Amino acid sequence: MILTWTFDSDSRKIRWFSFIVGCILNHIELFAGCGGLTLGLESVGFETVLANELSPMAAETFAYNFFKENLAQLAEDGLMPKNTLWLNSNYKDLKPRLRENPFSFPEFNNKNGFSDLPCDLKSIQNKLIVGSIVELNKLLTTNSKLCDELHNSFGKGELDLVSGGPPCQSFSMAGMRKKDCDKNTLPWEFATFVSLVRPKIAMLENVTGILRAFKDEAGEKFHAWHEVAKVFATKGYIPLCLHVNAKYAGIAQNRPRFIMIAIREDYFEKLKHLNEAETELFEQSITFFKKAKKSINTVKFGDLPYFDITKAEHHKLFKNSFLNSLIADRTASVKDALDDLKLSHPSKQSSYIKQLNTQFSVVLGNVTELKNHEQRVNSDIVKRRFRIYQILQDVDDKQVTKDVFNVLKRGVADLSNESAAVLLDKEFLNQQDRLVKFNSKFDLVKYLLEHPTKKQTQKALIADAAAPAALSIPDDACHYDKNELRVLTVREMARIQSFPDQFEFRSKITTGGQMRKFEVPQYTQVGNAVPPLLGAKLGVCLNTLIKRIYP
Repeated sequence: MILTWTFDSDSRKIRWFSFIVGCILNHIELFAGCGGLTLGLESVGFETVLANELSPMAAETFAYNFFKENLAQLAEDGLMPKNTLWLNSNYKDLKPRLRENPFSFPEFNNKNGFSDLPCDLKSIQNKLIVGSIVELNKLLTTNSKLCDELHNSFGKGELDLVSGGPPCQSFSMAGMRKKDCDKNTLPWEFATFVSLVRPKIAMLENVTGILRAFKDEAGEKFHAWHEVAKVFATKGYIPLCLHVNAKYAGIAQNRPRFIMIAIREDYFEKLKHLNEAETELFEQSITFFKKAKKSINTVKFGDLPYFDITKAEHHKLFKNSFLNSLIADRTASVKDALDDLKLSHPSKQSSYIKQLNTQFSVVLGNVTELKNHEQRVNSDIVKRRFRIYQILQDVDDKQVTKDVFNVLKRGVADLSNESAAVLLDKEFLNQQDRLVKFNSKFDLVKYLLEHPTKKQTQKALIADAAAPAALSIPDDACHYDKNELRVLTVREMARIQSFPDQFEFRSKITTGGQMRKFEVPQYTQVGNAVPPLLGAKLGVCLNTLIKRIYP
């Protein structure tokens, strides 16, 4: 197979270069979501032999893009999909399944449920299984033959990779950060699946918050990433832990992430030609693994490092090793991703977007129509508030921002003279939709008091910078252009995440209230996804590593 990938620093283009892979690389995707990581990996030569996702709404998008299955239309027609199978559901028909609360799914062997699993489990090859990883592990535990089939990729060769990003709200700095939260068990379920199917390599993606210790109910510090690494070591895998950032890989988002690459012990011993940087990367991992293998109780926090791409001494190790694809020569900006989609005075499509669409056309085909770009309705007062956010980003002064939000959020009817002096030079949007400057601090404060908000995190994007990591609902950010006083569309958020234009998001656009607890609409699908370009870069890293066993 001939594959291609690089990033051109001069023209800011992703160009094709050729390298030879000796065989198809077989891959299982857990916590697949809408398919961002799957898309990235498939674009550089991985074949997905099985995928698993809990949310029916995210599964609808996955099925549409990878199987060309329109689940909504099949449901209307009273038909069932061929490639999207429910492990077990409360409903026989597809239509109610698409809005089913996945946390109410029956256990996999509950005879009162409706399972799509065929009698011959070999038939699940290349399918998406909708259901809980917990129940999928129970199925595997009772069926060693299925474990063998997955290990051998249904006869296509030994499984190269199991990858996935377990839901991570409890590890997130914005989440509850509770040790015993149910969602914290999912990395352990990931490890259980890996131990059952025994791939050569496992790759786990999570939020950077997993690297920050939190305290349990007894007040003891708990280092989640270290505990996950210990589990993989006990399963026979040598863990390499990384702190990466999507923006360094050339993506228009400042999105730090924890990545663990865990290599099966016997496979690691077959790796050839590790260079000096790679030897240094794995040195402490090997020591940690041997110690854990001998007695897990002797392993202490500090025995295993993680390598941070933002640190100069670690950056060199990334650059000089199989991880060098995670470093692009130049980063992409929000303007690169969005400027051609503006309603007013759009620019020409950037070479960055053109090349993204080319890169992923090997999986999805060519762009035929721009979807998911429906505008959301914003009231006049919200538009004026968005203009305030744009001004604050432009000023880029913490004290000015603090003073303004004291007015907007707390109703403090005053500004410091220093902040007022800065803001009186800026153009605000008045009720006649005109950009105007205020003549006095009194008029400015009066205007700000007329635009109160309870929003805690909303801000305007910066055109020439990467977007912030927290983009999962429409209210997270507004446009950077003063003529575009609006929230981003699904397509624009997807562009920031490096999704190509031919990838279409399905199901509801957004949701609210209690439904947020289990629904995964389009905006959330984008926000939860691994950026496809990051997935592709990680795939190249793993390709490079896997090729080391071939002569």
